[in-house]
Amino acid sequence: MLPLGAPPWHHEPMTDFARTRSAFHLPEGITYLDGNSLGPLPVAAEARVAAMLRDEWGAKLITGWNDAGWMAQPARIGDRIGRLIGAPAGTVVTGDTLSIKVYQALAAALALRPDRRVVLSDSGNFPTDLYMAEGLLRLMGGDYELRVVAPEAVEEALDDSVAALMLTQVDYRTGRMHDMAALTAAAHRAGAVAIWDLAHSAGAIEVDLTGAQADFAVGCTYKFLNSGPGGPAFIYVAPAHAETADPVLQGWLGHAAPFAFDRDYRPGQGIERMRVGTPPVIQMAALEAALDVWDGVRMADVRARAIVLSERFIAGVEAACPALTLASPRDAAMRGSQVSFRHPEGNAIMQALIAEGVIGDFRAPDILRFGITPLYLDEGDIDRAVSVLARIMDGQLWDTPAFRTRKAVT
Repeated sequence: MLPLGAPPWHHEPMTDFARTRSAFHLPEGITYLDGNSLGPLPVAAEARVAAMLRDEWGAKLITGWNDAGWMAQPARIGDRIGRLIGAPAGTVVTGDTLSIKVYQALAAALALRPDRRVVLSDSGNFPTDLYMAEGLLRLMGGDYELRVVAPEAVEEALDDSVAALMLTQVDYRTGRMHDMAALTAAAHRAGAVAIWDLAHSAGAIEVDLTGAQADFAVGCTYKFLNSGPGGPAFIYVAPAHAETADPVLQGWLGHAAPFAFDRDYRPGQGIERMRVGTPPVIQMAALEAALDVWDGVRMADVRARAIVLSERFIAGVEAACPALTLASPRDAAMRGSQVSFRHPEGNAIMQALIAEGVIGDFRAPDILRFGITPLYLDEGDIDRAVSVLARIMDGQLWDTPAFRTRKAVT
């Protein structure tokens, strides 16, 4: 039972976080606070991928498409991801990249509103989503417009010119979180279609696509879902649009009968039409092993635990490092599973941290970003990160030419 007046995230978890922590390869001496960018290696993924290479590709050769179930992988894995994002079976499919899935979702949304010309997004959206929108709208020609407003101004910008609202639920820089249900409802009242990018949501916070009545959602699997670098993306299509959504990118595996080799395209049934190219089977083997870790995990527990650890981190950094300014929302209910701080020398500070074995990342122009991932982080990790950061700030250990040099990946 919660003590009187306790915040809602203080509850007795049903998830065994000691078990999930042991399921990851965590290098000795490293405190990893960058799982919001690339999750660590699940221990089981090594054996799973090796078995796939040896027993499936090696032993079965091309018969693996049938005998090892490779062709069914995208939908099977999609259903497992669906459990974590409030999507019913048969509404999520994996494959391709997140950029491709953004393009598909937006094109399908615009086809549902052919009399409208505006795509509404916000300045906190991930740049790739905006790039894909710009390219698609340029290709479509005419008077199509990408309208970008401040995150706080999204709802008031919805009007009868907007065909699609395209937002990333959690801001990749600050962790600011949109109210998916409220903004989807506002979009629908304005007659628009709602598309949500869950790149920083899936596996991080509680998501209920069904309850929010989202039309489309996309996301990647290499962040909080830990599928490895370049892991496949996913796309969700609401049941109401399943048989009418136009995939636009008409890949052969989205065809109703790929091996009929018809001259003309016929979209597959339901979510299958959102498949495009050949699935990355080796990478999907790693993703399946990563999703095994989620068996028995409750997203409510993950969210509650992340808030406890985030609050501890914020309090520690603010007490020990007054030169850093909190960039994330202070209200935990408005923040995803990351904490960001600002400093003019953010890149150099982050490089100094990494050199000391505390890995986060930097986002221009001045943000130090830290992912709070309860599957493998605990209070000891948080406290060590705060201690190392304080030592670096106190001694200005970041102030060297080596740390000031901007690397290709920050």
